[in-house]
Amino acid sequence: MPKFLVQGSLSKEGITGVMADGGSRRHLVVKQAVESMDGTLEAFYFAFGHTDVVALVDLPTNTAAAALAMAISSTGAVSSLTTTPLLTAEEVDGAVKMSPDYTPPGDTKPSGR
Repeated sequence: MPKFLVQGSLSKEGITGVMADGGSRRHLVVKQAVESMDGTLEAFYFAFGHTDVVALVDLPTNTAAAALAMAISSTGAVSSLTTTPLLTAEEVDGAVKMSPDYTPPGDTKPSGR
């Protein structure tokens, strides 16, 4: 199942909500949201600095990841949300073995394939 790194910065309203409900409640809500998309929440952490929340999430598709990101972002409780697809070493090994037929911009010569 595809894995994603989700990082969020809370808005003023989001921070107020965490202060009112607590971090454990927010963890449970995120876990339930991920599970509602047939995924699993591998890890969930609060942080400080630019990023307030970090999660490792397994979701069945990129579409499910996009739906989750849109649902979270639409609430206004998060001022920024980044969802990064993660690749295993084996997936990178597979990518290295592929040879796309690509010509860079401005290069008028065929790529030679």
